[in-house]
Amino acid sequence: MAGNAAIARMHHAQRQDSVRSMSEADMKPATIARRFSIEATRPKPEEIAAVAARVPAGTEIYLTAVPTQTQDELVAAARNVRRAGLEPVVHVAARRLDSAQALSGLLARLHGEADLRRLLVIGGDVDPVGPFADALAVIQKGRLREAGIERIGVGAYPEGHPHISPERLEAALDQKIAAAKAQGLDVYLASQFSFSPERIVAWLKQLRACGIDRPVSVGMVGPTSVTALIRFAKRCGVSTSLRGLMSGAATSLIGNIGPDRLVEALDAAQAAAIGDVHPHYFTFGNLAATAEYASAMANKAAAAVVA
Repeated sequence: MAGNAAIARMHHAQRQDSVRSMSEADMKPATIARRFSIEATRPKPEEIAAVAARVPAGTEIYLTAVPTQTQDELVAAARNVRRAGLEPVVHVAARRLDSAQALSGLLARLHGEADLRRLLVIGGDVDPVGPFADALAVIQKGRLREAGIERIGVGAYPEGHPHISPERLEAALDQKIAAAKAQGLDVYLASQFSFSPERIVAWLKQLRACGIDRPVSVGMVGPTSVTALIRFAKRCGVSTSLRGLMSGAATSLIGNIGPDRLVEALDAAQAAAIGDVHPHYFTFGNLAATAEYASAMANKAAAAVVA
């Protein structure tokens, strides 16, 4: 009963914050939202068409690495994204690749059938089933440029990783950026989502202070319910934000963790030299709604720049 009451309070606070956020966004449109990307899991053709009707041509649509998805399904999704006038970005989970030939064969199909040029290279939170121990190995040995890949994203974690120490994360990030450059690949960071504007801004400042100047696609959650946020935050290891969301002060924190406020915080931090950043929206099943939200934010941003 207590849990249900807490969720009810959070729903109420989220609705109140939505009203506040809309009115504040109308007064101070966010300029950093002009460019964005969206993550999709097993999107159907009609969902891709709905997204294409809402977002600018060339918008990046990330296709997640789902273990049960067949290669045919992934290639078809990438092809549909390309045909819709959008830019497919396919997740490649290194530890799930059972051979180098599996990777080269997948990339050959994706490039040939969907003109794929961009990947998000991740480790994949499983034990290796083949020759690639981590994302770095794919970047170093995957012959990505030969497969037509021009640009790659590498994972980054504003709240840390539940199974990897901060020191290892920092070293691995440096190595992946260096390896991508050595292979002639344009490289950027794609971050796990967070609900904390303060943590994201502090993390970006730390990156820049360490000399990492690559663009960052900042993970944030599009429109979704509080219960869905809690479920996915647990699954993705976003522990710090989740503790804030579930704390006794949740009703006061909800107003500070919505995507509007995350974008506003990034806008406000531009003077602090956080570099080239833009929103990367996680959809959690609400693909069309997220596309509509992202497009509305981008339009407000464009209007603010013109004004």
